[in-house]
Amino acid sequence: MKQYFLKLYQYNQWANKRVLSALTRQHVNDEKILGLLGHIVAAQFLWLHRIKGLPPAQVKLWGGEYTLEQLTTMAEEAGRLWLEFVESTDNFNRELTYTNYTGDPYINNVEMIMIHLVNHSSYHRAQIAMQLRQKGFEPINTDFITYDRVITGQWKE
Repeated sequence: MKQYFLKLYQYNQWANKRVLSALTRQHVNDEKILGLLGHIVAAQFLWLHRIKGLPPAQVKLWGGEYTLEQLTTMAEEAGRLWLEFVESTDNFNRELTYTNYTGDPYINNVEMIMIHLVNHSSYHRAQIAMQLRQKGFEPINTDFITYDRVITGQWKE
């Protein structure tokens, strides 16, 4: 599973960087778009803290009102921390007991959480793409197959 998660989280980091680059290049400061990206990054911190048994991350899951510059820094840190976690962990197949951000208790397998988190990020990146198009901006391709084509040299960014 380690190699699978390395690929998955390298992809997630790449996709977040592509979105951030597109937003920066087009000077996007739309509240809804930045709010969705803030939600993606905040969720990455919240889940990592839960899995590692750390105190809750000091981020807002919704309504964080982060700037593009803050989101860039946060996304870089989240991506780095997730990759460090994956690289330093040998067993992801364990149960995690936690409470969500509203205080509801749950038990989930860490592998399922990790798959969910990247899927969650892809879902919200698609919402960002839709918002960009609706507001007259050009969305960026963050498909996993595009990532694979890039890293195998079949497609130039």
